[in-house]
Amino acid sequence: MTNAVQDYAKAIYALEEREGAAVSTNALAERMGVTAASASAMVKRLDALGLVTHVPYRGVQLTDAGTKVALEILRHHRLLELYLSETLGVPWDRVHDEAEVLEHVLSEELEELIAAKLGDPTHDPHGDPIPTRDGRMPAVRTRALCDLAAGDHGRFVRISDSDPEMLRYLADRGIAPGAELEIVEKQPFDGPLFVRFGADVHVLGGGLARAMRVEA
Repeated sequence: MTNAVQDYAKAIYALEEREGAAVSTNALAERMGVTAASASAMVKRLDALGLVTHVPYRGVQLTDAGTKVALEILRHHRLLELYLSETLGVPWDRVHDEAEVLEHVLSEELEELIAAKLGDPTHDPHGDPIPTRDGRMPAVRTRALCDLAAGDHGRFVRISDSDPEMLRYLADRGIAPGAELEIVEKQPFDGPLFVRFGADVHVLGGGLARAMRVEA
């Protein structure tokens, strides 16, 4: 499996997880930062490899074999993020880019050593679940922070690692997965939320509130 094949399988898996349906070529192209023509060519390659099924105008979906590829590379990625963060002290807004490179060259033996060193962890630094060694993704039920109402309580559990600025913003305020929270006030029309973490109330914009996932 080439790096590109692994990257596309991982991207399709993420989009399927987010949308709960087949993935359009345009959505895949946008996520990968390529033209629709480039994404379409790669989809044909993945189809030939038996990693996806593609129905014109209806989208693309991973096969069981494609899902296996995606979960294996996701396991590499998230274990590496946690190792870089906990063992080497790399800030959580930088581990994603480093893991993107290293995930493709990580051997199965080193993967096992890292997992054992970390105590067989279940989540990466951003709260994303780590696929199991036998290729299963733990079920996670969360809600977007923006869907909570004033007076609701919850626990911040997960955020995308794709926007370093968001991660730095939260880190500067001492907000990390596992933090208990309360919605103090919610402004209308996608306005900011006033959220209490511990003794402090923070103002979080609509975009950040959509990216943060909570257990309510």
